Amino acid sequence: MKFVALLRGINVGGNNIIKMTDLKACFEEMKFANVVTYIQSGNVLFETSETNEKKLVEKIEKALSAEFDYESRLVLVSHPHLKRIVENCPRDFGTSAAKFRYDVIFLKEPLTALEAMKSVSVKEGVDTAHAGDGVLYFSRLISKATQSRLNKIIGTPAYQNMTMRNWNTTTQLLAMMDS
Repeated sequence: MKFVALLRGINVGGNNIIKMTDLKACFEEMKFANVVTYIQSGNVLFETSETNEKKLVEKIEKALSAEFDYESRLVLVSHPHLKRIVENCPRDFGTSAAKFRYDVIFLKEPLTALEAMKSVSVKEGVDTAHAGDGVLYFSRLISKATQSRLNKIIGTPAYQNMTMRNWNTTTQLLAMMDS
């Protein structure tokens, strides 16, 4: 089974700096196969025969916390789930990159999309947010990005159970899993 581990809070603002080569080595030490990292924000693709996602999350978070001396939190997404996330995005999401910034906010269980939506405020004419299968789809008008309310989510308790990837990264991760 193919998975992508989306690590939360590494290599951001000079905090929790982890080299991708070290991250890859840590996943290989956990006996995962075909480990590949993608960009510095902490995306690790790997294969395993284990299908219990809860067990996998616990194993990975424990190992990363011990190896890199930080409180590891991640969202684990299976290949079929990522495929559904991309295929079931809102109509026209990701199609006007010159006009909008598109992000996918991945949710860590037990946080649900309906619960997460309660923490999201949007500015009319600037932001849109949609609930998906374990994700929120968020877009904002580039010309009015400074008016976006996306950053307001950072101060909410729900934010501790979220990690965000832009649409290009999300679709690239799927393409890597598909190949």
